[in-house]
Amino acid sequence: MSFTITSCEHPDPLRGDDVLTCDNEGQGRKKDGQSRSPSSSQLIYSILDIPPWYLCILMGIQHFLTALGGLVAIPLILAKDLCLQHDPLTQSYLISTIFFVSGICTLLQVFFGVRLPILQGGTFAFVAPSLSMLSLPAWKCPEWTFNASLVNTSSPEFTEEWQKRIRELQGAIMVASCVQMLVGFSGLIGFLMRFIGPLTITPTITLVALPLFDSAGDSAGVHWGVAATTIFLIVLFSQYLKNVGIPVPVYGGKKCHTSKFHLFQVFPVLLALCLSWLLCFVLTITNALPTAPTAYGHLSRTDTKGNVLSQAPWFRFPYPGQWGVPTISLAGVFGIIAGVISSMVESVGDYYACARLVGAPPPPRHAVNRGIGIEGLGCLLAGAWGTGNGTTSYSENIGALGITRVGSRMVMVAAGCLLLLMGVFGKIGAAFATIPTPVIGGMFLVMFGVITAVGISNLQYVDMNSSRNLFIFGFSIYCGLAIPNWVNKNPERLQTGILQLDQVIQVLLTTGMFVGGFLGFFLDNTIPGSPEERGLRAWHQVQEPQETAATLQVYGLPGLPGLPCGPAACTRHLPFWPRLQAGEAPPAGSQLAGLHPAPRGDTPQAAGATRL
Repeated sequence: MSFTITSCEHPDPLRGDDVLTCDNEGQGRKKDGQSRSPSSSQLIYSILDIPPWYLCILMGIQHFLTALGGLVAIPLILAKDLCLQHDPLTQSYLISTIFFVSGICTLLQVFFGVRLPILQGGTFAFVAPSLSMLSLPAWKCPEWTFNASLVNTSSPEFTEEWQKRIRELQGAIMVASCVQMLVGFSGLIGFLMRFIGPLTITPTITLVALPLFDSAGDSAGVHWGVAATTIFLIVLFSQYLKNVGIPVPVYGGKKCHTSKFHLFQVFPVLLALCLSWLLCFVLTITNALPTAPTAYGHLSRTDTKGNVLSQAPWFRFPYPGQWGVPTISLAGVFGIIAGVISSMVESVGDYYACARLVGAPPPPRHAVNRGIGIEGLGCLLAGAWGTGNGTTSYSENIGALGITRVGSRMVMVAAGCLLLLMGVFGKIGAAFATIPTPVIGGMFLVMFGVITAVGISNLQYVDMNSSRNLFIFGFSIYCGLAIPNWVNKNPERLQTGILQLDQVIQVLLTTGMFVGGFLGFFLDNTIPGSPEERGLRAWHQVQEPQETAATLQVYGLPGLPGLPCGPAACTRHLPFWPRLQAGEAPPAGSQLAGLHPAPRGDTPQAAGATRL
């Protein structure tokens, strides 16, 4: 494929305005008083364009940094229940592994999945069922692992303690990922979405992060002053200073000039972490923080984990089975399947949002099926490599596409390669493992609050003046908090005499997102209500788009010129295989003009826009 951008001045991704100076019959020029579609006019590069290599690298770094908070947070959350709270070196190995696997999964999704520029990474939907599984009596950490003075991280006994737990997680994730692949590649996801509406999604996503307040509070409580500073900086950068542009020198049009770059809007979490980290370093070298291990605030010191950087290897290649052969239990599998369902539904929404932002038509059914199937394959690889988690589409990076106005697939390819490189470079994971505990706690409080708000935002499609909907939402949320709390306190009341069944029941009933999501699903589909009242009409307003040659330019598989390989009937009926409507011709060339025609004069541009 070859792409051309005709311009007299190179498009500037740092420019704060929407002006693109081009000479291609007015294409890309913003007319006075003429509104332009965000899917075509405001994009510097659309999905099929290939930016210069240096821009691909820079934008790839930005996507990596945008996803950094979520990628690093998940291993740090799991560390305590894996008995690794006093082993930052192994935590750095888990961080490097999740970087590496996320890179592989991103490349698979871009080339063979839904084929949109969506970054893949760890999912918080797997955290709650993982913690529920690790809270079973058989997997609770021994008391001696909580005492740093008794932990010898190099002893075979300690190594076996944490490795047998992560092997149990690996097995559960690998089996559950097969269910996701089946749902995706068989086309079942389209059937399931008919019965899943906002009143199912809202309690499910809301209860992903809401039960984690205890973990976030414990980490922040190590030193509330440092945690509050981190929270203040994140809020300051992301909310108050997000529209403040920083002048940066840019070379373009054979001369140097300055352009405004919205630094605080793009990197609020990273800047806050670095400044809080620096604050802890200053307080450490001035001995303002206590040196006694049992004193309040000791874990805020930066020298408590200082030996991790010196111990970590410069290069370390993660590989499948690095923690041993995975083990499988029914309790873990059923718990992770609940997380898989939540992750799938959220990813479908991400696909449509991403398509709109990058100037592509809505994804056809085969592309959605393929995307979910590839996410299942990614979870399988994550389980095999031993990240302790799965993979899913990152909504944060979809938002970054709207900020940068660069929707090219090649940028996400660069981001995937960068993640692979960061996973191999061992010192990177070690550096993030040394972040002081209260800094992490402050980040958790903000991040979990945002995830909760995202879940609740789905209620905008529902008639909240309806007593029916108020009952379903309130009852699902409250039971999703109350039932897991009771089961955790009274596990002996659910004994059936069959150990495996007891474990399955306990894991499911202590996973708030499963309890709330199941109640929301059951009540929403059994209590009478109109589609408008339930929000289904607005929720499912994105209809199946007509399959055209232009659509196959975006969502066709690589190496196929437009039509499926061969006339065999078996490929034409595969739910994940691209196909043209009768009478359509294969796409010629690779320009996006077929998707978003350039406006001429007063010609309306609505024909090229996509709608969510």
